[in-house]
Amino acid sequence: MSDAPPRGRPKGDKRVRTRAALMDAALSLTREKGFEETTLKDVAERAGMTTGAIYGNFRNRDELFMALAERQWAAIRPRYSPGMDFRALMRATAEAAIAALPERREGAVGALTFRAYALRHEEVRARFRDAMAAGYAGGVVWFGQEMAGEDLPMPAEHLVVVINALIEGLVFQRFLTPELVPDAAIFAAFEALAGAANA
Repeated sequence: MSDAPPRGRPKGDKRVRTRAALMDAALSLTREKGFEETTLKDVAERAGMTTGAIYGNFRNRDELFMALAERQWAAIRPRYSPGMDFRALMRATAEAAIAALPERREGAVGALTFRAYALRHEEVRARFRDAMAAGYAGGVVWFGQEMAGEDLPMPAEHLVVVINALIEGLVFQRFLTPELVPDAAIFAAFEALAGAANA
């Protein structure tokens, strides 16, 4: 029996394709205009759809924007090998942050304007907080499993927040003042964190 779809029916799930097209349209618009200035009408027109297509896939504008923020600014993950010590992990984290810079650069304006938008819209800020809290909780569990027995510079629940803030701060500062944030500074920041674990 063939697994091919019936003739005339497009491959893949139409809902998934529609959501992806809407998020692609929202992404290009928020990069051009920022989150505050992007309307659902703009998104629908850019995607070649109606606003009804948006409401068929997202509850409201904020849900669309939250989904977009999660997609365009995914967590930076270092390459990890079992048995890697904390110092090697911090070096791998610096390498991963530097490797992500070109992709992050494209989404930086959207990411910054989303954060500004979230600061002015409590429901979005709360959803952003909840998404971050889930990520932090996962990081704490990971450190408990993979770094058990390692000397960490602080409790894991603080460490995941500090690592995230360090990555975000260095990445955004690199975009704003690339001359002042060379790769060496990024490596030094994570090396200092690793050194604090052994102090």
